[in-house]
Amino acid sequence: MKKTLTLLTILTLALITNCTYVQKIKDGSTAFDRKQYAVAIPMLKKEYNKSKSRVEKGKLAYMIGESYRNTSQLADAIQWYFTAYENSYGEDALKQYAFALKQNEQYDQAAQAFKDLGIEIGSPYEYRREITACRQAATWKNEGKNPAYEVGLSTFNSTNADYAPTLYENGRLVISSDRSTSTGDEVYNWTGNAFSDLFIVDPKLGDVTPFVAPINSVDHEGTVSFTADFQEMYFTRCSNSDKYADIYCAIYSSERQGDSWSEPIQVQLFEDATNVNYGDPSISKDGSTLYFSADHPEGWGGHDIYACDRTPDGWSEPQLLGRSINTPGNERFPFIDTDTLYFSSDYITGMGGLDIFSSYRMGERNWSPPQNLKAPVNSGSDDFGYTIDYAAQRDKDIIQKGYFCSSRQSGAGADDIYYFIEKIPPPPPPVDTTAPPEPIVYKILLEGYVLEKIYKEEDNPNSKVLGRKPLPGSTVDVKFGKETQQFKVGEDGKFSMELNRDTDYSFFGSKEGYLNNSTTFTTDGIGQDPANPVLTFTVEIELDRIFRNREIVLENIYYDFDKWDIRNDAKPTLNKLAETLRENPQINIELASHTDCRGQGRYNLNLSQRRAQSAVDYLISLGINEDRLGARGYGEEAPAVDCVCTRCSEEEHQSNRRTTFKIVE
Repeated sequence: MKKTLTLLTILTLALITNCTYVQKIKDGSTAFDRKQYAVAIPMLKKEYNKSKSRVEKGKLAYMIGESYRNTSQLADAIQWYFTAYENSYGEDALKQYAFALKQNEQYDQAAQAFKDLGIEIGSPYEYRREITACRQAATWKNEGKNPAYEVGLSTFNSTNADYAPTLYENGRLVISSDRSTSTGDEVYNWTGNAFSDLFIVDPKLGDVTPFVAPINSVDHEGTVSFTADFQEMYFTRCSNSDKYADIYCAIYSSERQGDSWSEPIQVQLFEDATNVNYGDPSISKDGSTLYFSADHPEGWGGHDIYACDRTPDGWSEPQLLGRSINTPGNERFPFIDTDTLYFSSDYITGMGGLDIFSSYRMGERNWSPPQNLKAPVNSGSDDFGYTIDYAAQRDKDIIQKGYFCSSRQSGAGADDIYYFIEKIPPPPPPVDTTAPPEPIVYKILLEGYVLEKIYKEEDNPNSKVLGRKPLPGSTVDVKFGKETQQFKVGEDGKFSMELNRDTDYSFFGSKEGYLNNSTTFTTDGIGQDPANPVLTFTVEIELDRIFRNREIVLENIYYDFDKWDIRNDAKPTLNKLAETLRENPQINIELASHTDCRGQGRYNLNLSQRRAQSAVDYLISLGINEDRLGARGYGEEAPAVDCVCTRCSEEEHQSNRRTTFKIVE
């Protein structure tokens, strides 16, 4: 079945570049760069068949694999990733091949591919979690589908993307879809479909009609949530103010006004947070608490789930749900059902992409360890958007009915909406009630690892990072409350400890010849679940090798044309550099700025000096002693790529326009 790119893929991207303007496409590489994957595939195949170079064939095969993946055609993607690897494209092809196998539920083959990948990059550690997940998923699949669940494809799906069902009044649903009746005439070139809108669905009749104005717009409208009385709604809108700027997602609200709704307004959540994507709102039944996801830089990693409470002045400062819920990966699509939270994660051990989990509240702040809903609700594909239909008819054998979304290959289009019926499971076998119950011993265990990067070129910190490997001989100092502990890690880079409940921990890693680094962990919010009395968590501390007098490129440092002010999107990188300097008071650095070769030499030199000094001034404003910092503008004098200026590609010019730092004596 030919499938289009899922809307989930689009809306999950931290930044979705809107470079989909109409342009004459002359070759597959241009179409691929413009993210016009459906256009790219036939062109790239022709170029592959004509190519005589094995290296070129490997590159083209990889782009074909990526194009098939981005249009949700996994079987074809697997074939072309393998072809790319066979043509010496390297570890990137093998990595995507392994993940595609996993999503296609070829778990044994995926586990072997991850094992081969670890060997290839020189670190079996890096993919141990994926190998474990493949083995667990294979076991779940071989055990058979959960008999408590009946799952089927809803009849109102289209051949386009349909997702995020939400219960609406009179037994109806509101869904998101990019079907052709969406608002506006523009086509989103990545998918070749319209921009997504909200639609009202009558599940019994199969009728699908656009949501009333003014909710839908020419932008993307996504996940929606209503208060129990259907007088308020919260939904995701992804938009930009500049046609060629990056798209960000925000949460909007609207109030019922008779048969219509008020003009949506953006919900203000975090203070002073820029370039943050918000989405997936879920309002509690009483309207007092709003759950949502965000990729805030101070979260645990990726998208995390937050909650905030309604106040007379709006919403309280969002609180990050604890380590029971959030991970270094992506947690998305929360749905709150009284004291039970359903959500999706791509990090907690699952069956492929996003899996649906449930967790229940334990006290005011604590949440139980998440439980994977397993098959048939979960699959190797992305599964998300779980919602309960409270209005559905129940009988004595049914616990609940509802809907969820999936990008599994058996659907009607891209993302599809499935119904589920959860039945009361058969009674468990009788147990001996005469013996006294064993006392439950609760434990929270931590496994920590100290790691270093694996560079493609071992002595070049600007070369590609292939993965990470354990760093033996490192020291880890742990502080919690008034106590401290110290660990010296062995060859596996590992340390282990038992943690106290409701305690904040800080971990400080160090080793001679490496930059110190730290991380934190909290047991606050982790409940005691009798079904899972022993919980094990993992933290990783990554130490960077010190390369003295060697320029290291700072990623994501950009300046507006002919300006030297520090842009908001550059601040997270400089904030991280400031933290590194605080943790390593023994080092001094020089910040440098480089231009490309276009423009007058003296002008470029002066501009780059101002830009370097602006970066230094920003670090000083964060409390870094100016005596530890130097600023130098190199203009076009030290290009990263030495090319004839009139013949340099735009990619080569971009490589030469860079901001760097180096540790100086």
